[in-house]
Amino acid sequence: MAERLIERPGLRLRHWPAWLPPARAAELLGALRDEVPWKQEAITLYGRRHLLPRLTCWMADPGCGYRYSGLANVIEPWSPAAAALRQALQELTGWRFNSLLLNRYRDGRDAMGWHADDEPELDGAAPIASLSLGAPRDLRLRPQPSPRRPSGLTSPVGYSMGLGSDGSGCTPFNLPLRNGDLLLMEPPTQLWWQHALPRRLRLQQERLNLTFRVVG
Repeated sequence: MAERLIERPGLRLRHWPAWLPPARAAELLGALRDEVPWKQEAITLYGRRHLLPRLTCWMADPGCGYRYSGLANVIEPWSPAAAALRQALQELTGWRFNSLLLNRYRDGRDAMGWHADDEPELDGAAPIASLSLGAPRDLRLRPQPSPRRPSGLTSPVGYSMGLGSDGSGCTPFNLPLRNGDLLLMEPPTQLWWQHALPRRLRLQQERLNLTFRVVG
């Protein structure tokens, strides 16, 4: 379980490949598939209703509400498997995560578009811990096209906005995430970078992703 550090201007990731061994990861995937009250949310864009291309669930402590894409998530209680994972991550990172967004990608047609986890409810000083279970998928990362820079905050040294390659270390890149991998996205990553999960139409297997967060 060797830790891998990934750094770019404005980005810091800690990656533990196979943080969970295959047997434990498979057991956990099955438990979460059965325990979690999965639902397919819908958002409205330009007056039209669109189902999200994935199933989701928001687990959190009481009072830890969260909105994204105009959705106010219903707080579900912690399932036994999710609660045990939260305890393990607290021991590893020193952070007590009070909320969890679960995404279930049923096959390669399910996906996540470009975004940053920078909603006002989230504690900007806290990391986000992301656990992958099931089919391997590529996490795509790129510099923010238009960073929402707080007043008085200067860009990190070597950071360049936009999507072109200029030798600054801000070129978009893929991070393959496999079954049992753990990724810790540390500040100020969400301020300066976006991430996405592209479609893989030939992929038939499902993937679960759990992102543990701190709601301020």
